[in-house]
Amino acid sequence: MNRSNAFSNFTRRDLLNMIGTTAGGAMMYQAMTSLGHASESVYKGPIKLDGDPKGATILILGAGLAGMTAALEMRKAGYNVKIIEYNDRPGGRNWTVHAGDKFKEIDGTEQTCEFEEGQYSNLGPWRIPYHHHAVLDYCKRLNVPLEPFQQLNYNAFLHNTKAFDGKPQRIRDVKTDFEGHVGELMAKATNKGALDDVITKEDKEILLEAMRSWGMLNENMEYVKSLHTSEYRGFDKMPGGGVGAAPTASEPYELDTLLQSRLWSFLGNFTNYEFQTTMFQPIGGMGQIGKAFAREVGDLITYNCKVNKIEQGEKGVTVTYEDVTNPGKMVQVEGDWCICTIPLPILAQIDMNVSSEMKAAIAAVPYVSSVKFGLQFKRRFWEEDEHIFGGISFTNLPIRQISYPSTQYNTTGKGVLLGGYTWNGPNSYEFSSMQPKERIAAAIEFGSQLHPQYKEEFETGVTWAWHRSPYTLGCAGDWTPELREEHYENMVKIDDRIVLAGEHCSYIPGWMEGAILSALNTVERLHERVIKG
Repeated sequence: MNRSNAFSNFTRRDLLNMIGTTAGGAMMYQAMTSLGHASESVYKGPIKLDGDPKGATILILGAGLAGMTAALEMRKAGYNVKIIEYNDRPGGRNWTVHAGDKFKEIDGTEQTCEFEEGQYSNLGPWRIPYHHHAVLDYCKRLNVPLEPFQQLNYNAFLHNTKAFDGKPQRIRDVKTDFEGHVGELMAKATNKGALDDVITKEDKEILLEAMRSWGMLNENMEYVKSLHTSEYRGFDKMPGGGVGAAPTASEPYELDTLLQSRLWSFLGNFTNYEFQTTMFQPIGGMGQIGKAFAREVGDLITYNCKVNKIEQGEKGVTVTYEDVTNPGKMVQVEGDWCICTIPLPILAQIDMNVSSEMKAAIAAVPYVSSVKFGLQFKRRFWEEDEHIFGGISFTNLPIRQISYPSTQYNTTGKGVLLGGYTWNGPNSYEFSSMQPKERIAAAIEFGSQLHPQYKEEFETGVTWAWHRSPYTLGCAGDWTPELREEHYENMVKIDDRIVLAGEHCSYIPGWMEGAILSALNTVERLHERVIKG
């Protein structure tokens, strides 16, 4: 590629689009923060519920994080609390599978986790951002030990089947070269006066200095092969010791090669506010959080309850449920108030006498389709062969990404990868249409395009299609701005004696933080209603 032609044919809009791709997440967050859309979690510490509830009974439907948060805080305030839960375990979507665990999808297909003892897979949430203060505080209060979760690993891969002959590329190479070329373009444009109408002469000099540093440019403001650029993208021959220890510089990819590869499209993920360092995970799996809540409120939970009717009257609420272990056996439980955390696709099918506005809100919000894969391998080949310790590789293949375990680094023995994670779109629905064994076979086939060791090293796996989950029929609330404008307030209001809570009743859908913040807000509003009589 002719370097001068590349600059002369590149428009200002092209330049700005490229810059936005590289720094887009951080720039977007700054813009959103100024508009009040992406500020830190509103959690300010434990809530205080003053006043005597006089023994009022609260029925909580669902023993996920929202339900158990509400139960913990309301029992502490003096309420009589009862939790009704569909599953035979606490946590809801806060769920980690270990050796021996059995679970069924909606058609009755059962899987048994055959991982080695000590290995696990998070089929629900799998990471905690540092700014999710409520989750972190409850982990501290409930003695859930945490460890770092590695989101960004420069040695992991970016992969596009239509680029580089289908060979995965190291993140550091793509990121470094992309920033270098953008820095050179910006410097050239600045020197040619293309930005004179938007920056002062003084700012121009500062911008050039910044581009030289940020883009790893030489004295001629060029991004070229050198030992300096290799300090960022890696060397062809690494520095060593003794005779012949001098390093050899690596060759950057040309700008047109990078542009056509479209691997730059993955880079914004690493600056997204939700995924910025530091992220955390509980030691032993995300399900440790649900188990910790259950240690506090487990005595309040009745498991294996399939709710089929919620009826409120002037003096209370009656919930009718079927005992899942004894099909056909119907049970009724009564309370003064009801906090319902049942996922919306399930709740929309339950007979419940609430306002038409709340019914419309429940029916209006779809749930995201998502599929996850936990794959156990005979050895940790990603560390031993490719030196990838944690982090995520991204691909245009249907599995979308591979996440490497952020625990047990540099050890021998087996390991479990997140072998795929889809989020809405045709890939999710295609995988959901398959039986679990077919999904796993497909994930092995796709994953082997990034890691040829897959087929030889694979041992066993589990997979979960959230649209086939009998207790959620989806992964998380999928709000749009238009849906929020029309339905959100009706969703979260107290409807006589019933109020909803959960991640779908928050502006952080799909995250545990949203579930907990929703529960705390619901508890405070309901408590105020109870105290006022």
